[in-house]
Amino acid sequence: MTTAGTRPRPTSNLPVIANFDSAHLTIGAGVAIFHLATSRVVVCYHSKEKYWFLPKGRRDAGEDSGTGAEREGFEESGYRNRLLPIPLRHRQPQAHNSDAAVSPFAIEPVWTQLMPVTRSTQYMLFWYIAETLPPEIEQFLSQKSTQANGVYMVPPPYPATMTLAERIELDKKLAPVRHENTGVDADEALYESYLLSIDEAQQKLSGTIMADVVRTGWEAIQTRMEMEENSRSA
Repeated sequence: MTTAGTRPRPTSNLPVIANFDSAHLTIGAGVAIFHLATSRVVVCYHSKEKYWFLPKGRRDAGEDSGTGAEREGFEESGYRNRLLPIPLRHRQPQAHNSDAAVSPFAIEPVWTQLMPVTRSTQYMLFWYIAETLPPEIEQFLSQKSTQANGVYMVPPPYPATMTLAERIELDKKLAPVRHENTGVDADEALYESYLLSIDEAQQKLSGTIMADVVRTGWEAIQTRMEMEENSRSA
């Protein structure tokens, strides 16, 4: 499988104390969308300003950040997607009232960015890992969206019992669908999107945290596949 390269990794900044009321904070989410069967990832390109980026944007009012990441991924790239549970070090506790077995995989942001919008307004951006949808789900959601006059359809979550090897089998004969004209404004109409190899994506995104979003996601995907293979062999 494609490697994620040997470039130096960025490090987290020191913790900060800051306070923002709702009028001065914007919350957004972005996503690295992987096509597992071909070891590629979706990368967008601004055809006018000539730069590469991963799809991202503000979540809607009342929208969960993960759902916002999936929706922004679709609107800016044209690829329907769903968040992918991966082995990931994080600081979130497990639910105390759950009797379910604790999964070694989680859906949490792999990076969080804090960026000023204006001198008084802050932007908080969560980066997630996702996958393109299986053909049957893609077709089902596209039909529902057409019947609903183009309304965005939230995809079902990744099945808790499905291994990545089983998931890849569903995609071996069909390429993921890229929908046209999914942008919601004039700027997004200028976006192009491409499925690139992991190494090429990192090169296009070099110098940004997005390169490490791709790297972290791909390494986690490979780790999950190894864990599942070892579990089958045990």
